[in-house]
Amino acid sequence: MTQTTQSQQRGIMMSETALKHVMLLRENQGKDLCLRVGVRGGGCSGMSYTMDFEDPNNIRPDDEVYDYGGFQVISDPKSLLYLYGLMLDYSDALIGGGFQFTNPNASATCGCGKSFTT
Repeated sequence: MTQTTQSQQRGIMMSETALKHVMLLRENQGKDLCLRVGVRGGGCSGMSYTMDFEDPNNIRPDDEVYDYGGFQVISDPKSLLYLYGLMLDYSDALIGGGFQFTNPNASATCGCGKSFTT
């Protein structure tokens, strides 16, 4: 696991590697966007992680907002119940690469690591 860019008090933590990759993806979008992280029902373990760029104007008053040097990561309160303490990492490995979620609230995860159960 790579070094985190923030204190352990944040609800959603990101490694340096994940933050750099997200910033590169955002740059490719050509807009000032934030990252929304959440959960939805589905996936092989019951709940799936969601991540997508979003216009900062769409941040709702009840969203939790975490600032990473001017880049915002947001999550709705319902998702945060399942995500609080999540570590988002990124690997560029040829097999098993991509974003990786380490969720202290998950009692089990699927083989691909993109869904979980509590």
